[in-house]
Amino acid sequence: MDSDYIYHITTRDLWDQALEKGQYESPTLATEGFIHCSAEQQVAGVLERYYKGQSGLLKLKIEKSKVERPLIFELAGSINEVFPHIHGAVNLNAVVEVIEL
Repeated sequence: MDSDYIYHITTRDLWDQALEKGQYESPTLATEGFIHCSAEQQVAGVLERYYKGQSGLLKLKIEKSKVERPLIFELAGSINEVFPHIHGAVNLNAVVEVIEL
């Protein structure tokens, strides 16, 4: 397991905005107070549940030790799994790879 990293699914537009702003913010940061992330083995399920049929998606590979905001592993009760959540904007230097899906 690649435990030094977590992953976040986003769009090219949101990533381009992050590059302009100097930090990444997902829409859930404003609505839920955190950015949803996944362990590597959870990404396929997240794509299936929330992004089915969408194109132009990116997978951000985030190095946990570089994240400057609180990173909390929290239970998603709907599927009874623990997911990493970043409580704040992601500093761009924590994103070590951007993978087109």
